Amino acid sequence: MQRPDHDTRPSGLLLQAQARLRAQARRGLGRRRLLQGLGLAAVAGPFLRLALGGRPVSAAAGKAQRVIFFYFPDGVVGPSQDGDASKWHASGSENDFSLSPQLEPLAAHKGDCLFFNGLSMGPADSGSHPGGAKKLLTAVDGGFGESVDQLLARTVGADAPFRHLYLGAMANQNNASGDKHISYPSPGVTITPEDDPKKAFDLLFGSGNGGGDQGGGPDPTQVTVIDGVLGDMDTLRAQLGDTEKSKLDLHLESLREVEKRIKSGPTGTCDDPAVDLASVGDDLYDPGNFPAVLRAQTDLMVQAMACGLTRVGVLQSSNHTSELIMSRFAGSEMYDPNFDMRSHQASHYGAKHDEGKREYTDYLKQRRWWVSQFSYLLDQLAARPDGDGTMLDTSLVLLCTEVCDGNTHLHDDMPLVLAGRGGGAVSPGRLLSFGGDRHAGLLAAIGQALGADLPAFGDTGTGPLGGVLT
Repeated sequence: MQRPDHDTRPSGLLLQAQARLRAQARRGLGRRRLLQGLGLAAVAGPFLRLALGGRPVSAAAGKAQRVIFFYFPDGVVGPSQDGDASKWHASGSENDFSLSPQLEPLAAHKGDCLFFNGLSMGPADSGSHPGGAKKLLTAVDGGFGESVDQLLARTVGADAPFRHLYLGAMANQNNASGDKHISYPSPGVTITPEDDPKKAFDLLFGSGNGGGDQGGGPDPTQVTVIDGVLGDMDTLRAQLGDTEKSKLDLHLESLREVEKRIKSGPTGTCDDPAVDLASVGDDLYDPGNFPAVLRAQTDLMVQAMACGLTRVGVLQSSNHTSELIMSRFAGSEMYDPNFDMRSHQASHYGAKHDEGKREYTDYLKQRRWWVSQFSYLLDQLAARPDGDGTMLDTSLVLLCTEVCDGNTHLHDDMPLVLAGRGGGAVSPGRLLSFGGDRHAGLLAAIGQALGADLPAFGDTGTGPLGGVLT
């Protein structure tokens, strides 16, 4: 069953509306600006619940404080069509193993990561980029399930000012939608990441430190305004049919979310977020600008989590079958101003690993570049103190893509790396090998590490993967 073209997936504008409402509540802005926000919600309201992730649910006390899902497109150099051995997967035993050429950028973080061999997303739609993207975080064939990031957002992340932070770098190129995105708040429905670091910065931190009311507690006028709107909406609901009631319920939920944030009072802010936006050019979809955009989005994600604004985040780089011209990344090993090599183009390197073929050698370089960006994210988390350790010690970060080998498109032996100690929930620095176990078990383990009541996940009802949790 295909998702209709007129689905209720919120656009970037609607996500901005949701974020502005939360930011207004968090910063305690004046009554006029709150009313402006509510006016926008009146237009976007039927869609906001998808971005909010549902009604807040009390989360169990977990060890991991936060989770980030870091996605890159088009797979890796895995086992070739002609049987060449994978150039991605680590080799050796659990505690004595070597990293592959593509994983070399993680050498400094080898002791911070769990590496996996032999995990599968199942046979359905194997050989397909879209099929893999749909299953990646849902572990449900066709994407007809809630993704793990959204589940965690509405449970363990429910009390954060932003339950879910979805940032992209050229993830919306060419008006991408549907299975080009990987976050599913409900079966078959994806949401759109924010591709603009400057807009994301403003939504998270504002253009200044406050404005309007500067008191230390909630403004009773703001609460009264929302209470009145909710009362009017409840009266209206009794006069509507079932379809209209469902739409209105989504709107009511978004307003109650704002009310809750205001009544809870200030949650704390960071006065001077350390994010370099000056290096980000005006054209977000110029491939030469991509590294700066991704760097800024990565820094924003870390800063937002360090400031306690969110516990659940997704960083999406481009999208599957990517048209990103990676040969335009100045300073990278694949840089060539005289030749355009796209990610998806390089992924179809042929039936065998051929060092004499430009697509193959560029594809290897591209994959290493993605891993280096993941390593940068880990560097930033490791550089920030958190309790007796660092943010990397108290976080979990999953590196993922939608297929294994980019040429065969198979969904077996998936290239997944889990970084961080999750506050003691995970013991990294190991290689875990399996025989086709479902990756849903890894997602279930991540959920449990954060304190979610998640005995199983995905359409196979897979429980936590053995060896992941301490």
